[in-house]
Amino acid sequence: MTASLQDQVVIVTGAGSGIGCATALAFASAGAHVLAVGRRAEALHRTAAQHPGIAVLPADITRAGAPQDVVDAAAGRWGRVDVLVNNAGATAVMPLAETDAQRVTDLLALNVVAPSLLAKAALPYLRAGRGTIVNISSTFGHRPLPGAAHYAASKAALEQLTRSWALELAADGVRVNALAPGPTESEALTAAGLPDDVIDRLKQDETARIPLGRRGTPEEVATWIVRLADPAATWLTGQVLTIDGGLELG
Repeated sequence: MTASLQDQVVIVTGAGSGIGCATALAFASAGAHVLAVGRRAEALHRTAAQHPGIAVLPADITRAGAPQDVVDAAAGRWGRVDVLVNNAGATAVMPLAETDAQRVTDLLALNVVAPSLLAKAALPYLRAGRGTIVNISSTFGHRPLPGAAHYAASKAALEQLTRSWALELAADGVRVNALAPGPTESEALTAAGLPDDVIDRLKQDETARIPLGRRGTPEEVATWIVRLADPAATWLTGQVLTIDGGLELG
């Protein structure tokens, strides 16, 4: 399938580490031109150093005007945008009793608002080339997560955007799908500000609940992102594919 990705132009947000890094490398290895976007310039350059098909754009996608700047950078460099991977996101451990207005606002700005504005900015190019959007959700976008309800709610919102955009854009030939990974090795828990001992305990608890007996790898998730985006998947839209080792079956 990936032969049809040759010379496609792909934007991947959150590409400095984890799933985003693996996704940028997977698309570049399939022959695509990749714009790797993220807040940390050094991390992006480490990603780009692994493949010549990856260019970098350090950017905070929650900044006013940043989504349009990202799309303009890709289109200005390669003349088109074929795939938008809305991968950048944050996890927030926030029990109801500790709910903080600014933390909720910041979480939604990154997990919901920024992907929406990126999709809006990319839309003229996606329509012109019958391109595709892949939104990265989570198993917890469609199952409860006590103690992190706002994170789960933000991913549920992204899944509903996926379905709604798929219907809205179908007449233009633009496909919109989502991938919902389960617990995957990444820096997300550290970035959420959790101490190492808490992270270790969470990972052990998660692993114990996963039927396949382990957490996922970024490369496993990236494989399915590429498959959802591949132009050969011509009749697939509006779907949320869960890849979590069977966790949601429990």
